[in-house]
Amino acid sequence: MSGISILLVIIVYFSILLLISYLVGRKSTDNDAFFLGNKKSPWWVVAIGMIGSSISGVSFVSVPGMVRGIDFTYMQTVFGFFFGYMVIANVLLPLYYKLNLTSIYTYLEERFGKYSYKTGASFFLLSRTIGSGVRLYLVTLILQLVVFDAWHIPFVVTASGTIFFIWLYTHRSGIKTIVWTDTLQTICLISALVLMVVQVSRQLGFSTGDFFQSMMHYSHSRIFVFDDWHSKQNFFKQFFSGIFIAIVMTGLDQDMMQKNLTCKNLHDAKKNMYWYGIAFVPLNLLFLTLGAMLLMLAAKNNIALPAVSDDILPLFATQYLGPVVTFLFIIGIIAAAFASSDSALASLTTSFAVDILGVQHMEPKSAERKRKYTHIGMSIVFVVIMLIFKMLNNKSIIDAIYTIASYTYGPLLGMFAFGLFTKRKVRDKIVPLVAIASPFLCFGINSLSTSVFHYPLGYELLMVNGLITFIGMYLLSIHRGKIELIN
Repeated sequence: MSGISILLVIIVYFSILLLISYLVGRKSTDNDAFFLGNKKSPWWVVAIGMIGSSISGVSFVSVPGMVRGIDFTYMQTVFGFFFGYMVIANVLLPLYYKLNLTSIYTYLEERFGKYSYKTGASFFLLSRTIGSGVRLYLVTLILQLVVFDAWHIPFVVTASGTIFFIWLYTHRSGIKTIVWTDTLQTICLISALVLMVVQVSRQLGFSTGDFFQSMMHYSHSRIFVFDDWHSKQNFFKQFFSGIFIAIVMTGLDQDMMQKNLTCKNLHDAKKNMYWYGIAFVPLNLLFLTLGAMLLMLAAKNNIALPAVSDDILPLFATQYLGPVVTFLFIIGIIAAAFASSDSALASLTTSFAVDILGVQHMEPKSAERKRKYTHIGMSIVFVVIMLIFKMLNNKSIIDAIYTIASYTYGPLLGMFAFGLFTKRKVRDKIVPLVAIASPFLCFGINSLSTSVFHYPLGYELLMVNGLITFIGMYLLSIHRGKIELIN
């Protein structure tokens, strides 16, 4: 598939997004529309769109590649996700709707005070900005290598153009537009994934019966690990970590919860979360199935696999499976990348405008102007992050930054857990110190565990980090007496 053909696909794709943006946002472009979609989003539309937001472009290429190293054991974490989503639906969503929140971190101000509130919002802004910037960089880099390098277009132009297009279709109505554009992008992503599985199955010469038999008896089809407690793939580690990862990276993440808060009422928001959680399981299983089929195809045709597992799907999609799969791969990766990036841009704009600038206390015209400037500023920050990573050009640094970003969610888990499950009052001014110290202590515990017990912490880091924050807040708290526990 030629670069011109791919470019035409991208242009048509963005044109459709811009049309949706115009149709959705032509009647309402104020802050209520940008932040909460005027609370009129159909729950089923939100549920579909959230799937695309959860699966970034990095996940689109990484999950199939996991099969070579860890078989299908990632599904243990996915099963944990499902139960985490149930906790979100029945514990966190009722809280957010009861308090009628725009930014979920406003809860921390009502429960603890201003310093706790600003700390929680700052941790989200830091982790989301870095994480989303890295994800978008890696996907933009794939487009650069596949299309734009052949035309000698600099990466800075590709990066700036990508962010500009995302800004263009989100600047009018923000989350109100994104709820609908993400629905389209999720449909494109899932369609591309299913069609790619069909195409690879044909390459392997599988009938329907052969397909299921081959998957069941394949050497990499193992899902559960119960016998090795030192393995990061141990079921109990993966499952319980999955629960907490879902709670923190969905339930305590403004990006994901902002979509839920656009639903008409709590009942609709719960239905959205239930169906979203259910759909997430077969979708990830399909990604892993695609990865297994690519390994089978490589063995059948004696294709040398790249050293980095993340490069397996791009290699096959662009070199071995023909123009149809290349087309589907480009559509899928664009849909996955922009479904996660556009909502990240909107949520970061919302959090900074509400939590840091306090636009909710300003006059409507001034508040809307501040929000627009913030949206532009966040777009520029994304471009800068991508250019920094391009200059570093080192995947180990990117992996390290991902790890650092994962540490920043732990304090959020501890702060929300302390607020929900205790009646104690904290010394608000000290909370930032506890939240900052917690990741460093967690890092020290992990280093000690690795060197002394030869047991490096995996996903458990999140739980340990949250527990340290919880304990720190408890030790520095005082009994509050009579306080209504919000639940």
